[in-house]
Amino acid sequence: MEECIFCKIVRGEIPCFKIFEDERVLAFADINPITAGHTLVIPKKHAENLWEIPPEDFSAVQLAGKRIADALKKVLAPVGIACLQLNGRGVNQVVMHYHLHLIPRSGQEPPLPVSSWELKTGDMGAIGRLSERIAAAVG
Repeated sequence: MEECIFCKIVRGEIPCFKIFEDERVLAFADINPITAGHTLVIPKKHAENLWEIPPEDFSAVQLAGKRIADALKKVLAPVGIACLQLNGRGVNQVVMHYHLHLIPRSGQEPPLPVSSWELKTGDMGAIGRLSERIAAAVG
């Protein structure tokens, strides 16, 4: 993608604080971090979202994410790490290039809104029917 900011970073047209790179993946510090150590892991080949990313690039991003999470644990000793990945503008994906956020948490920050919600018991019949439809679509 010619105008994609993450593609420009991959091509070296925009600088980044590189954390990891291999033939399929680039990981770099988020310049608008939620917490210290907030890292973005992206496929080098452009894919807009989870529906478009080839399985081999998806796997490479996840494996790199695990490796980087281990490094974040070693360096920052977080109490936890949020692995956040958004797909589509409807869930506030801003950069339309698949990316995994690794957000270490020290315990001093307020909860991430996406990781803290009110639990409400669902309609078990509706959940069951929808689960059957989804399972059938998975094959």
